[in-house]
Amino acid sequence: MTHTPRHQASALDQLPDRDPEESAEWAASLDAVAAAAGPQRASYLMRRTLEHGERAGLALPRTLETDYINTIPTAAEPPIPGDEAMEQRITAWNRWNAAAMVTRGSRLGLGGHIATFASAAWLYETGFQHFFRGKEGDGSGDQLYIQGHASPGIYARAFLDGRLSEDQLDRFRQEAGGDGLPSYPHPRRLPWLWEFPTVSMGLGPLSAIHQARFNRYLHNRGIKDTSSSHVWAFLGDGEMDEPESTAALALAGREQLDNLTFVVNCNLQRLDGPVRANFKIVQELESQFRAAGWNVVKSLWGSAWDDLFALDTTGALVRRLREVPDGQFQTYATRDAGYIRDHFFGADPALVEMGRVLSDARITECFTTSRAGHEPRKVYAAYRAALEHRGAPTVVLAQTIKGHTLGPGFESRNANHQMKKLTGKQFRAMRDLLELPIPDSRLDGDLVPYAHPGADSPEVRYLQERRAALGGPAPARRIHPAAALPEPPAKPFKALSRGSGSQEIATTMAFVRLVKDLMRDPATGPRWVPIVPDEARTFGMESLFPSHGIYSPLGQTYDPVDRDQLLFYKEASNGQILNEGITEAGSMADFTAAATAYATHGEPMIPFYIFYSMFGWQRTADQMWALADQLGRGFLIGATAGRTTMTGEGLQHADGHSHLIASTNPAALAYDPAFAYELGVIVRDGLRRMYGPDAEDVFYYLTVYNETKVQPPMPQGEGVEEGIVRGLYRFQEAPARIGADAPRLQLLASGTALHWVLDAQELLAADWGVAADVWSATSWSELRRDALACDAALLNGEDRVPYVTRTLAGAPGPVLAVSDWMRAVPDQISQWVEQDWHSLGTDGFGLSDTREAARRHFGVDPQSITVAALAALARRGDVKPESVLQARLRYGL
Repeated sequence: MTHTPRHQASALDQLPDRDPEESAEWAASLDAVAAAAGPQRASYLMRRTLEHGERAGLALPRTLETDYINTIPTAAEPPIPGDEAMEQRITAWNRWNAAAMVTRGSRLGLGGHIATFASAAWLYETGFQHFFRGKEGDGSGDQLYIQGHASPGIYARAFLDGRLSEDQLDRFRQEAGGDGLPSYPHPRRLPWLWEFPTVSMGLGPLSAIHQARFNRYLHNRGIKDTSSSHVWAFLGDGEMDEPESTAALALAGREQLDNLTFVVNCNLQRLDGPVRANFKIVQELESQFRAAGWNVVKSLWGSAWDDLFALDTTGALVRRLREVPDGQFQTYATRDAGYIRDHFFGADPALVEMGRVLSDARITECFTTSRAGHEPRKVYAAYRAALEHRGAPTVVLAQTIKGHTLGPGFESRNANHQMKKLTGKQFRAMRDLLELPIPDSRLDGDLVPYAHPGADSPEVRYLQERRAALGGPAPARRIHPAAALPEPPAKPFKALSRGSGSQEIATTMAFVRLVKDLMRDPATGPRWVPIVPDEARTFGMESLFPSHGIYSPLGQTYDPVDRDQLLFYKEASNGQILNEGITEAGSMADFTAAATAYATHGEPMIPFYIFYSMFGWQRTADQMWALADQLGRGFLIGATAGRTTMTGEGLQHADGHSHLIASTNPAALAYDPAFAYELGVIVRDGLRRMYGPDAEDVFYYLTVYNETKVQPPMPQGEGVEEGIVRGLYRFQEAPARIGADAPRLQLLASGTALHWVLDAQELLAADWGVAADVWSATSWSELRRDALACDAALLNGEDRVPYVTRTLAGAPGPVLAVSDWMRAVPDQISQWVEQDWHSLGTDGFGLSDTREAARRHFGVDPQSITVAALAALARRGDVKPESVLQARLRYGL
């Protein structure tokens, strides 16, 4: 049996002690308290001493967890500056209509969620009445990240406010006609109301942090005064399990984002069951947030608990609250006073007497309904404390009952997330509880009615007056008509169109040079937002460091190690580059904030986020979908693209499928340019489409390569620019030396594969007498999108021919498409190509080797392309079948 010494060595033992005798006296005092009053008293004194030291500003380790009680005592709660009775009635109407809307929709099997808003109603209503700034006042107003499943309550409030009609409420989750209400906050579906899509859980909190950070970025760079904007993110305690929910907590703490408040609705339930059945989610979250540098406000117990805490002269009640797991508290909320008296109070001898003196009614009230999140005075106190705190973001941990006011069949039940409707009896009980003036005669029909006090009622007037005082309705999304940007200067694009002469450069470098030149433009240059997760030097972006700076709210408080170099690492409080470190998710959240600033702040920004292409769509496609939902605009740059182009890195770095994933996103315009001039044409067109007078809600995905090549000048033929933008143009005809009667075919390629195809074109001509035209397919997905639109037009009686079909019409021979991507990428357009279709690609896992060996492995090197071309011609009888075998032997395949 091993013996654990009472005192174990720590880092403190290595520090010099100026007065060992005094230190020993402190330790002896603590030992004496523990011996005389018990370890609980000793722990209590230590916690209070540490808390006092924190408040006094001493450099002490932070206590990560406080008692399981309200941070703000009842006596310290400020009065609400409004009519509490009126706000109670407003909230009651909203509760009723939210439940009615979902219940009415359930008759069609559409679903919906009732319990989330029921638990969180006061968390929202208190904010709407007293805190959330609208967009019609000064600045940009506040940014509200509404919990997705609470949307019925927000719709109900908009109905009371006169912004939605009964007909619109009845079209909840019925969007096919174009005028229904989306199930959750979806800006693309209801762009005048919703600003932020939040129901893909975890993305809301991550986006909110980076939105608050981007607000400071705009302010520090002098683009927009955002000092009066506050970001509010409403979250569920179960949602905090998502890794994205806590991924950026340290960023918010580190940058002291006191313009940010999280409100976590701690009803102790996930979508289906308890969050921490055997533990305590509030305490766990408090520790996480405090460790990350956040201010934590716990708002847990309602005013009915005041009497209980007054009786707790020994601290036994507080100790018991700390030790009871959440799963048991959920059970208490559904049981009678006898059960609670036996199982809660009876578990600790010090609490038995307290249980005896409390009435059954008081015990039941405390454990079944009295939560701070259901009391506007306590919610107001928490929000006021959050706004007044300086130097750190705040999280409000508000405890509620899921399904509150919906009746015993709903409250605190594991299944209540799946319960989509109330019965007539339950609605009558809810009406009585909320004291709503709805007669029984209106509840006798098959459909529960919506209820409204009248457009000129005191409730509606009060609501509208409060919103007017706070700057207009909320939530709301606004588009500013003056948000278009002037055309960029032509000179940078002309430089790319001339080619690189004899110099070999990668398309990655060509893009960075283009943006660097565009950032010099005094009109639009400051609008560019370069974003990189890490390895900026890999992408050649170090040239931007000294001239534009890396954003840091602290500036640069150190001498950079490379300060003597020309391209030194320069941080600045007004820096333009967002260098996020190793976080693609954080970078995407940056991109989204910048890409939607034209609406959020009326300030169009031009973000470009450059990343290893494998770590873009594969890792953060959900955020890219949310970006589309939020109507974001900007350039995503997948660098080191392709499955064979990044030498030596292997499977996890070899991207052969991002274009396939990108093609699934309706708002993504995905291009795989081969040459620098193609990049220039695409970027220029993108700036026009996203930032011109008729701006579109799209974003671009461009793949660029790290393989250096001589960049040719742009061909001068008619339709080249149109072909680049639309996805296909003929880059080079077959060599003129090939006779007119020679076998012919068409070689289509994108990105770096165009170089292999050009080599194959020469092999086919020199070794086999075959004439091959080479086409640059800058966008397989845009060709497909155009073809699908033509197919859809047939339903309206229009006979439109897809661009790819028209462009290739009359081109002799079969078509062979080649790319550094899976064959499914070019195969997207096969059905609209009239010629015989063949494709080559890099299907399978990537591998580590030289580019040449990898391309030979996948069968996409020039020699393999040549053999595949001969095989396609042999199937048609255009060349002898034996030539295929001869070619394989000749090239060692």
